[in-house]
Amino acid sequence: MDTIISAPELAADLHQRAAPVLLDVRYERGGPSGRAAYEAGHISGAVYVDLEADLAGPPGPSGRHPLPDTGVFEAAMRRAGVRGDSRVVVHDGGQGWAAARAWWTLRWAGHGDVRVLDGGLPAWTAAGGELTTRGAAPEPGDFDAVPGSLPVLSAEDAAALARTGVLLDARAAERYRGEVEPLDPVGGHIPGAVSAPTAGNVTADGTFRPARELARRFAALGVTAGGGRVGVYCGSGVSAAQQVLALAVAGIDAALYVGSWSEWSADPARPVATGPRPG
Repeated sequence: MDTIISAPELAADLHQRAAPVLLDVRYERGGPSGRAAYEAGHISGAVYVDLEADLAGPPGPSGRHPLPDTGVFEAAMRRAGVRGDSRVVVHDGGQGWAAARAWWTLRWAGHGDVRVLDGGLPAWTAAGGELTTRGAAPEPGDFDAVPGSLPVLSAEDAAALARTGVLLDARAAERYRGEVEPLDPVGGHIPGAVSAPTAGNVTADGTFRPARELARRFAALGVTAGGGRVGVYCGSGVSAAQQVLALAVAGIDAALYVGSWSEWSADPARPVATGPRPG
């Protein structure tokens, strides 16, 4: 099933009788809720979804953005109008991280027909798409969450995969090397993990690189379709979802370590590697 949709394709879809459910998941790490930006202008019919309230549980020992409570997520999707047979398109402000987290969470909860707007809201406006300030009031949906429909990794799973498969670290390279760590107790990476910053997945305009380019990028990192198990982590399981999406575009399945570095580094007993090599 397709994983991304272009702005022109979405514009055409929204004029169809059975238009997709459109979710606006704008989010800024450490910033205010994206609701104010949504209210200032959004794609007609889009419903705002709050990443921290709807797509993640409360921060704690399992990380800053652990898996959401199934009932909370299911209720949020029903309020947004998602039904079991809905086509769903998600977008954010352009970085792609929050939209990918929504895509991944819906897929994890058993909803197969969901795509990410390639390039997010900037791609929509660049293609001539209009915005509105009118709020959306969709009919409630009947979405039933079936958690576990995509693979997830625990800390122990991630450590093992770094030895037996390929574990990609989606954070910026300087965080991987341990030179800076703005959010978590210690810098560095999971021993054996390979540095693969998410910036390498997109072009200058924020859209995903073509599938062949992504496949070449991941092959250079030791990842190929059918070549063994692959996992991804980041700081708190948000940008890593964009990496899982990029891998899917390239035809490669990958598991997400949702707790990511925020969970791993919270336990001082877990080993930490630094420097440019996996270690």
